[in-house]
Amino acid sequence: MKKYKLTDETKIVSGTTLRRIKALRDFGIVKTGDLGGWVESENNLSHDGNCWIYNDAEVSGHAKVSGYARVFGDAWVCGNARVCDNVNVSGHARVFGDARVFGNACVSDNAWVSGDALVFDDVRVYGDARVSGDACVYDNAEVSGDARVFGNARVSGDALVCDNAWVYGDALVFDDACVSGDAWVYDNAWVSGDALACDDVQVSGKDRQ
Repeated sequence: MKKYKLTDETKIVSGTTLRRIKALRDFGIVKTGDLGGWVESENNLSHDGNCWIYNDAEVSGHAKVSGYARVFGDAWVCGNARVCDNVNVSGHARVFGDARVFGNACVSDNAWVSGDALVFDDVRVYGDARVSGDACVYDNAEVSGDARVFGNARVSGDALVCDNAWVYGDALVFDDACVSGDAWVYDNAWVSGDALACDDVQVSGKDRQ
């Protein structure tokens, strides 16, 4: 049984017509008759699970929201992106390209997850942070501030990448490591354990901290 329908209320975004959704039955905290956010088609939101698009959030293109995921605020999910499981995408966050966000991850504020990036487990991406390219962020890691994680970089464990830090190339940041300030970690470098890379530090090549 379908859990929502497309209403006649429409808006055009970048030449694409989106339609507001309306719940046809109770599920989760959503009640029959509740209005939701905007989709391009029913392919954007699964009829299974308790996933929902709230407020003025938009899902378009070939993007799909499923499981128990929630997209709310003014968030956008578009392109070929997938948002599933117990994920929250909120604020003015953007998930697009071929990005995948799953597990219990949260993407909020003005953060972006794009390209072929993977964000999963209990990760938080927030502030004005960007995770892109083939980057992978998982476990309990956080990416925040104006930080950038891209290329083939991996951030995991309880690691924190914040402020104006960049992690890219084939770099690894893991365990309880913190990369902050204007630090750069790139090439094949590792930052692990309780290490701190901060200020204007650059960690590159085969460096290990």
